[in-house]
Amino acid sequence: MNELKHIRIKDYDYELPDSFIAQNPLKTRDEAKLLIYRQGEIEHSIFNKLPKLLPHHSRLVLNNAKVIPARLQFYRATGAKIEVFLLEPKKPFPQIELALAVKDHCIWQCMIGNLKKWKDDEILTIVLKNEECEITLEAKLYDREKQWVELSWEGGLPFTEILQLAGKLPLPPYIKREANKNDETTYQTVFAKEEGAVAAPTAGLHFSKAVFSELALKEINQTDVTLYVGAGTFASVSVENMLEHDMHAEIISVSIEAIDELLEENYRIAVGTTSLRTLESLYWIGVKLFNKDKEPFIIEKLYPYSDFEIIISWNESLEQIKKYLTDTHQRILAAQTAIMIMPGYNFRSVKALITNFHHPKTTLIMLVAAFIGDDWKKVYQSAIENNYRFLSYGDSSLLYLNE
Repeated sequence: MNELKHIRIKDYDYELPDSFIAQNPLKTRDEAKLLIYRQGEIEHSIFNKLPKLLPHHSRLVLNNAKVIPARLQFYRATGAKIEVFLLEPKKPFPQIELALAVKDHCIWQCMIGNLKKWKDDEILTIVLKNEECEITLEAKLYDREKQWVELSWEGGLPFTEILQLAGKLPLPPYIKREANKNDETTYQTVFAKEEGAVAAPTAGLHFSKAVFSELALKEINQTDVTLYVGAGTFASVSVENMLEHDMHAEIISVSIEAIDELLEENYRIAVGTTSLRTLESLYWIGVKLFNKDKEPFIIEKLYPYSDFEIIISWNESLEQIKKYLTDTHQRILAAQTAIMIMPGYNFRSVKALITNFHHPKTTLIMLVAAFIGDDWKKVYQSAIENNYRFLSYGDSSLLYLNE
């Protein structure tokens, strides 16, 4: 392992007044402000001008994860509310697509509000109604310490439909209101497809059908990847040294067709930090395959900072993945990543990043600092001076890599 210096979280702090945190979406999603940063220079525009700002024949990489209604509210006989926030499936299937298809019971790791009031042998219920029947969803603690909850129901509906009846959209905790019907559309990207995320890949929220039409006219292509955004994206950093921060592992899924597309063009632009983390994780998966690692499909948070005898190129890495998928007759690469991207990291996958404005003292700010260096402070100060809206429903930025 290369010697890593002490990474202080306080070095990635800035003052964010509550009034700058967007509580609601704009009426028109592509009318968000857009800050453009390139080699130390800052410009200001509107997101629907993005197609005019990007190079011809470049490729956007988008995270097509779809947010599920992951918040379930149960009530005890006493009236006390127990909120169950689904994080990731455990049994009978840890794979999200399989877990959402089960038709009678499942066990998920959760965040549980009011856990102390939920007794070990107590079954909580929600009565659900659809056009055809009435269904009772039952919940009981499977493992209190791990906060695993067992959910069961009758009637033969897949769990994804149970969630549509019982669940609420999990807006981030810094949005100080309950989710409403409008959020079911505005808190999803227009290209959302793969169900399983518990937070939106918010950089993609600004894209509209009109913007995609303009991009097509300029022959700017798109590639979909999937990273199922977890609640770890909300987690604050509680340690002073970022190297000690516990990065929550997230599941990624990339098709062999996407691998081919990513090999076609050299000018790639990540839409969001989740897409960027997926792309960089792909590179390291290829490195692991090249080095015949025993666990090539798990990227540990500090793996990129290991000592490597041979450094392979982006294309060489993706060719390793393509060969593996071809040899094993698989169409989809499934993997797990806890990659931590911090200053000093050498980006392999993209030349630019489209991203919203993030909370201070987070791994996301640290990623931006790795991408554009200390100029992240100038970018955020400019955004505040120009009254940009911050966080999930906030405005956007187009950052070109400082190389």
